[in-house]
Amino acid sequence: MESTYATGQRLIALILLIAIAYTIAVLAGRNSRTMGLQQYVGRLQELKRYARRHSAFWVGLYGCLWVGAMEFWSDLAIALVRLKPGKLPYFHRGLRAMTLIQSAL
Repeated sequence: MESTYATGQRLIALILLIAIAYTIAVLAGRNSRTMGLQQYVGRLQELKRYARRHSAFWVGLYGCLWVGAMEFWSDLAIALVRLKPGKLPYFHRGLRAMTLIQSAL
């Protein structure tokens, strides 16, 4: 915060912007969890682990990155699926999850 040299109204605006971004990421992560899409974004809770592996904030942020990566690499993924047609149902599940995550955002 000291390196921004923000004081007064600029500091308040910066803190408000951070709070809004955090809230949006948490809400997106909660929506992804309630729709059952966390398994596509990150690991589920592991055995013998009492707490969840990732927070709703992390799931929300990584969900946005996951969708962006799927859009960027979709041509390569389609080419690979053509080589292994048996993987097509998994690819379709991933595409469906991507559209659901996009609707949650």
